[in-house]
Amino acid sequence: MGKLNNKTVFITGASAGIGKACAVSFAEEGANLILSARRKEKLDALSENIKSKYGVKVYSFELDVRNSEKVKEKILSLPDEWKQIDILINNAGLAKGFSKINDGDIEDWEAMIDTNIKGLLYVTRYILPLMIERKEGHVINLGSIAGHQVYPYGNVYCATKFAVNSLSEAIRMDTLENNIRVTNIAPGLVKTEFSEVRFNGDNERAENVYKGIEPLTGEDIADLVLFAATRKSHVNINEIVVTPTAQASATQVFRKE
Repeated sequence: MGKLNNKTVFITGASAGIGKACAVSFAEEGANLILSARRKEKLDALSENIKSKYGVKVYSFELDVRNSEKVKEKILSLPDEWKQIDILINNAGLAKGFSKINDGDIEDWEAMIDTNIKGLLYVTRYILPLMIERKEGHVINLGSIAGHQVYPYGNVYCATKFAVNSLSEAIRMDTLENNIRVTNIAPGLVKTEFSEVRFNGDNERAENVYKGIEPLTGEDIADLVLFAATRKSHVNINEIVVTPTAQASATQVFRKE
């Protein structure tokens, strides 16, 4: 018997990285999964693999969280058996570009703000009422150490993650009387597709971000998300800030030669 048997978990950005790792970790504990992401082929492959390997139910669909109407449509049209969402993992997010504000690409800014802030809000807006109605649920937001410490050239990305941190506190306050748990997970350097996206597919530049250290993995973060989700019902993990051992802050990293 898993710790989350018969629980329903909704994960955004589930096709790769931390989202994919969370899907696997929660399936291992018996949770049924609602998985969404923009890349349908990867999502479908993951869904089939999880169903065959772990024997849990999986309901998946293509979704760009930046599209408020699509978010509303997909969530409000969930089959009745999938509307009892116990845990929401707001994982969809990205960084685009790495420059000073005066050199910034406005399209990159829009992509980060629309995904990291507005996308999180859209999804939460339509799932929270389902939790409040039952007076039970857990919202887990994937933030970043960048939501605590600004670093050079990180400006808008950092601002979006400061917003995630603030929104996590706000959701906790707004739902306090409804028995809703809210957790912010704030990782440092995690090796996923994150840097490849930030540097527009420049793999060499992306690899240099993790050069000389052992970075965190998606599985490391999924372990912590699962830990927060499996505490006793009266225990709320407000926030977990986690870095590789070689990272002391957003800007201090010890790299071996």
